[in-house]
Order: sequence, then C-alpha cells, then structure tokens
Amino acid sequence: MSAATAGGAEDSATLGELGEAGILSDIFASLRTTEAVLVGPGDDTALLATSGPVLATTDAMVRGRDWLDEWSSAEDVGAKVVVQNLADLAAMGGTGTGLLVTLVAPGSMPAQWARGLTAGIGSVADAWGVPVIGGDLSSSDGAVMVSVTALGELPGGRAVLRSGAAPGQEVAVSGSLGRSAAGLEILRRSDADWWPEPASAEAASRWVAYHCRPDPDLSQGVLAAQAGAGAMIDVSDGLVRDGGRIASASKLRLDLDEEVIADLAAEFEPVLGGRGALDCVLSGGEEHSLLATFPTGAVPDGWTVVGRTAEAGVAGPGVWWRGERATGGGWDHFGG
Repeated sequence: MSAATAGGAEDSATLGELGEAGILSDIFASLRTTEAVLVGPGDDTALLATSGPVLATTDAMVRGRDWLDEWSSAEDVGAKVVVQNLADLAAMGGTGTGLLVTLVAPGSMPAQWARGLTAGIGSVADAWGVPVIGGDLSSSDGAVMVSVTALGELPGGRAVLRSGAAPGQEVAVSGSLGRSAAGLEILRRSDADWWPEPASAEAASRWVAYHCRPDPDLSQGVLAAQAGAGAMIDVSDGLVRDGGRIASASKLRLDLDEEVIADLAAEFEPVLGGRGALDCVLSGGEEHSLLATFPTGAVPDGWTVVGRTAEAGVAGPGVWWRGERATGGGWDHFGG
C-alpha cells in the first residue's frame, strides 16, 4: 500500500479527490501477486493459470448491516470478508487461487479508510498465499459495500459436499465454536457502558477481536478431505443451522453430544451465563470453523467430535439436541 506522508495531503484525501485511477494506483497497487496470475489488474479481465476444476464463491459486507464502524476498523472489514470467502473454499476441501474485490463507497469516504481496507485484505490474502487478481470500483450516495469473489482449486481432486454424509459417522468441528457470537454479545452490551468483571475481561477482549477479525485455520479443509470427510460446511450461521444443512442435504440426522457441547459452552458461562453460553455454541455464527462428518476413527488430530450421524427416521432430517429437534441460528438478510 502506498504510504501517505505523515500529516500530508494524502492523509486527509477522500476517494472523490483521488479519483478511480488514483485509488487503483495509490491504494490497491500494493496487493501482491503470484506466478499463477498470468495477467493481473489493468486489463478487462485477469488471466489465471489453473490445474483443473475451479471453485468459485462470493460474499459481500454492507456497512450498517454486516459491520458497524464503531466496532470494526477498515482493516477488520477487509480481513473478515476475505476469511468468509476462503472458509467457503476450505469447506469444499479447497484452497484459494485468486480474489476479485469490489468496493462501493461515496466520494466523501476518506481514502485512508480504503487504505485500511486494503491492508486487511492483504493481510489475509498474503497469509494464505492467495493473490488479488482484479475487481471493480463504484460510487454511491452513501452506502459502503465490500464484495469479494474467491476462486480456488481442489488439491486432492475431490470436492466435499454437504450431501456426502452417511449414518454412523462422527460429526466434528475444526477450531472454536461460539467465540464470534460471544464477542458480538459483548459489543452489544458494551453499548450500555457494560464490561465484564476484571477476571473475565481478557477473555472477553479475545472474543471481541475474533468477532471483528475471525482467524480460523483454513488449511483444515484440505486435511479433512484427505482424511475422508463425507460432508463439510463452513460454520457461518451456527452449529445447529449449518449442521441442519448437512442433515437436509444428506437426508439424515445429527445427534449432538450434550457433554461436549456443555464443555465448549463453559468458556463463556462466567460472562454470559449458562443459557447465553449455550446459545453462542449452538447458534452463534461467523465462526468460520469447519463442521464435517467422518468415518469412525478418521477424525483429524485437533478436531473436536461434537456428535454422530444417524438415519433420519420418521421425524426426518435435522439436528437433535437433548432428545429434541434443535432450531435457531443464522441471519436472514431479508427476514431477520
């Protein structure tokens, strides 16, 4: 990223003052490339060398809907939107090969915000070796929207679908559950000048940081595919809702382990109470850990087994918790 001179004109410039050419040359020019990018930004399209089938996914974030400036920095937004996309690729057993970035913003938007956004995008892209190969810019009357389209490949040659689970498999999660939801709840409560007791303040700060800038291990998708995962999904809408998507696609039921779920929730109980802690683990979204099913004994090291699959039976597909069908979790952009 082109560094602005401290205290100089660039520090206070707006996107409108820079113009499209200035934004591209000053802000986004610093994003790195790789040898797989045969033609990068600057032509009508990028040209990317591929080794076979191509994965493609996209995700968008809108200010006021998907983030608040009071809670998230521009760097947070950039990092988060890239993680969301790369986690979707990982959930198929894939890795990223290229990113297309779109920014829609008013001309009055400070250019420094766009620089921060670029830094956040670059931090995750560089960490996982995925180049930004192009994108688009557009102005608005006030709305701010960032969209990323991620392209990817399958190192193992096999896509892991939601529909591939079979009865009698173990259900496991890579990484954490509930931290992003706990962080969001802390932020909501802090609007009323509330903050956890000193003994829990450090943990609460970590949850807030994870919500604003999730940092899952995206390499686990390839490892899961190599281990024989039957079905897999990115936990973006919560364990119950995303587990229900596997259950529905695979036409079976997922029975969650009550003891394991309670152990995971114990991390949040001192701050959020028993019910709040369970809600974070069962229904909390934006975690971007991976949920997958495996043949018994095939779960990779470091994953946590949270249940088992079974025949759907007369009740039909779904997720079951404490002997009852579980519901909840996620966000409907039109229904709430």
